[in-house]
Amino acid sequence: MKTQVCIIGGGPAGLMLSHILDANGIDNLVLERQTKAYVLGRIRAGVLEHNTVEMLRDYGLGERMDREGMPKDGTQILWENRPDFFIDVKKWTGKQMMAWGQTYITEDLYAARERDGGAVICEAADVTLHDIESDAPHVTYVKDGTTHRIDCRFIAGCDGFHGPSRQAIPRSHRREFLREYPFGWMGVMVEKPPVSNFTYVYHSDGMAMAAQRTPMLSRYYVQAPITDKPGDWSDDRFWETLLHRFPPDVAARIQTGPTIEKSMAPLRSFVSEPMRHGSLFLAGDSAHIVPPTGAKGLNLAFSDVFYLQRALVAFFKTGQGALIERYSDTALRRVWSAENISWRLTKMLHVFPGEDPFEQKIRENDYDLLLHSEAAQHALAYEYIGLPFED
Repeated sequence: MKTQVCIIGGGPAGLMLSHILDANGIDNLVLERQTKAYVLGRIRAGVLEHNTVEMLRDYGLGERMDREGMPKDGTQILWENRPDFFIDVKKWTGKQMMAWGQTYITEDLYAARERDGGAVICEAADVTLHDIESDAPHVTYVKDGTTHRIDCRFIAGCDGFHGPSRQAIPRSHRREFLREYPFGWMGVMVEKPPVSNFTYVYHSDGMAMAAQRTPMLSRYYVQAPITDKPGDWSDDRFWETLLHRFPPDVAARIQTGPTIEKSMAPLRSFVSEPMRHGSLFLAGDSAHIVPPTGAKGLNLAFSDVFYLQRALVAFFKTGQGALIERYSDTALRRVWSAENISWRLTKMLHVFPGEDPFEQKIRENDYDLLLHSEAAQHALAYEYIGLPFED
């Protein structure tokens, strides 16, 4: 098989890149290791930045989102024994976020690829990248016991943290930056109406969070030891912990019930540089991971897709390679900005095991600055809504 761009990874980043390239007449093919049902069954974050919302609308994927999603002006922070604070992105930036689950985005993208005849090959095992330092790379994979080969001009690695794309770059040509956090988020899904705002809670026992998926689907999290497993948390234990950490007046409005999904999410900050090596480009979790504090993961993947599709379209339509050469540097500026705010929010809203009283006083001072400084409020809202794409 031959194509112009071979995309590895059939999650939202890979599918969105495929959709945009197809709209620009650029031949591409997507390889996905899992089944379509598995991909669609993954439960992921659902807070979209303004840029992500506009990308979906611009490429004909916003109809269901605009009909069923929930526009949001910002995010609430509730702090033990201190006044509440609202990250008011609408006030300071004039823009809104959207509560819209990643699963729905992936459903719409698969539907669009099938409608448009896009080539998406699921259950592609043993995906291997070859000759990525040349102008004629190729990819091999195994399906139904048979090895297949795809010749292409470029490879887009949208295959997540554990995929083969990043590993194809020689260790001598990449630098990796990692910070792992000594706790995780125990999360549940419940078919109950959510609270009115995305809400972070700082409590001396640990963080808690309320998020929204749909008007009848809520997502809740509590900070927990990284060694905990979902089986360690009964529904009763989870709800007791969550409601204890929320202020009583808000806890009284949370509708509990049998959970339909439960998971433990480790927290890490990770970046691999550069995001391009020869004819291979990295996008999304294959290049970077952010802690969920700040909800930047999916949005950052779409930021990469924006810069990558722009570079590829310019190359195939005009023969110009300037954006190809600039892709990694341009994408990484936004990546590190997202890593920065995610790290700061994580530090401010969580209890770190073994920290000393000085660190706690700094955390409290960071929050007090937000309460009393409009300049600090404006700066946080600007970062939280997502930095504008570079020209």
